[in-house]
Amino acid sequence: MAEPDTPLDAFEPQPDSTLRICCSYASCVAKRMRKPKTDPKTAVRGLNLGPAAAGANRAALIAAAREVFAEEGLHAPLSAIARRAGVGQGSLYRHFPDRIALAVAAFEDNVEALEDLANTPTTTLADLLTLITRQVVESTAFVDLARIEHADDRVESLAVRSEAALASRLDDGRAVGTVPPDMTSADVMLCLTMVAGAISGRPATQREQVADRAWRLMGITLPAFVEIAAERTG
Repeated sequence: MAEPDTPLDAFEPQPDSTLRICCSYASCVAKRMRKPKTDPKTAVRGLNLGPAAAGANRAALIAAAREVFAEEGLHAPLSAIARRAGVGQGSLYRHFPDRIALAVAAFEDNVEALEDLANTPTTTLADLLTLITRQVVESTAFVDLARIEHADDRVESLAVRSEAALASRLDDGRAVGTVPPDMTSADVMLCLTMVAGAISGRPATQREQVADRAWRLMGITLPAFVEIAAERTG
């Protein structure tokens, strides 16, 4: 309990970048959890519920795609995604005519979370890099999509939006030394691709440590990322 002469405002919570990043990441996860998901163990294969099931099937496919892409990479079998969602492959192709359409839908929440954080006035470049690194640690397929399928307009849109979010804090980041003074937003995206490449194929338990090491080798330190990683492993 505070002493009687202690100002009350001394106990007011102060802005904390780690908290903002965690909230943005949690918001992204919460969006996914709110979307209905079909349990493959209870799904009745071949049962046609008509248009009423379309929304639930689409949501189940997106949720399953995130999981399978995170586990097996961007080129995981689409049949595995359909099985995880508890729907037939015909339903998958009715909603998503190709792999890219499904992947873009699966990672839309990632970009929205990055944009939401970028729109917060007190956000720094380090905050944005920490969030997107957390997303990459969760699934390297997010960056693989932009790297491998960059010529596709649907993928290009996600990449442009991600780069724009990072660019919105780039001047401040250069000013405070988060990144070198001559680094461009394209350079930041290239660094991110290199981080993703470094952790690709690594066991989940090693990804955070390797990502931090990769950033440091490029001269970029993300204290909040280190703190979040320590909390998760501690």
